Amino acid sequence: MTGIVAELLDILDLERLEVDLFRGVSPNLGWPRVFGGQVVAQALVAATRTVPSTRPPHSLHAYFLLGGDPKVPIVYEVERIRDGRSFTTRRVKAIQHGRAIFAMSISYQDHEGGHAHQASMPDAPDPDTLPDTRALLAAGGPGIPAAVAAYFARERPIELKPASIKRYLVREPREPRCQVWLRAASPLPDDPAIHQAVLAYASDMTLLDATLIAHGRTVFDPEIQSASLDHALWFHRPFRADDWLLYAQDSPNAAGARGFARGQIFNRAGELVASVAQEGLIRPRSGDA
Repeated sequence: MTGIVAELLDILDLERLEVDLFRGVSPNLGWPRVFGGQVVAQALVAATRTVPSTRPPHSLHAYFLLGGDPKVPIVYEVERIRDGRSFTTRRVKAIQHGRAIFAMSISYQDHEGGHAHQASMPDAPDPDTLPDTRALLAAGGPGIPAAVAAYFARERPIELKPASIKRYLVREPREPRCQVWLRAASPLPDDPAIHQAVLAYASDMTLLDATLIAHGRTVFDPEIQSASLDHALWFHRPFRADDWLLYAQDSPNAAGARGFARGQIFNRAGELVASVAQEGLIRPRSGDA
């Protein structure tokens, strides 16, 4: 396991303060705000620790209320809403400086059989045929904006391989669809709860950017003020977050300085393992729309 993945697992291994009360920390990355995916993942870990391991999560719905301060710990307060015969519901509130910065509800269900169908996996280049991000950026040359290069070249616990970088090179409106292969940068333990938390962490990466494709913009543009507002994730089938997963994204709507994006996550066998939806702020800093 690489050091940066081990660091992510340490961040997800919350400190138990009391019954249903946990504390998490943020990595020292010099960022002005806590990464939203980290808060989603830590809140999921907090809630999951109050539920039997035989009853995994199937959905979560979250709201980002305030930007998190990476310099101080985050306290996660779990509320036990319901423990039923088949389903369990938890609510988690993340607190910093005496204020709620985030709230999330999570539903858990016993394993059950029944009807099954899924959307087809879209055509995408095999991840093994794509260069790693650093090589891909080097091949792109000086046309890649510095902020984009810095984002994809940064060492991170989640390895990203965009199916195409053309939209970062040419500022022109395009169909609001994109694809990114992702996986943990090194093998993870076999515990399914760890893989669920890591995917929750990764699910906030790149998704909001899909809302700007139709406008020839990206979240890296200095004229765009962007922030996640809410986030929903559904787990459909078992998966490993350290195997390549295709994150197929699209944005059906943008209005009111907000963009809405959806994501379907497939494993390499073509199974739909999770779905994501998110709305975020994409406010023009000037009159440029």
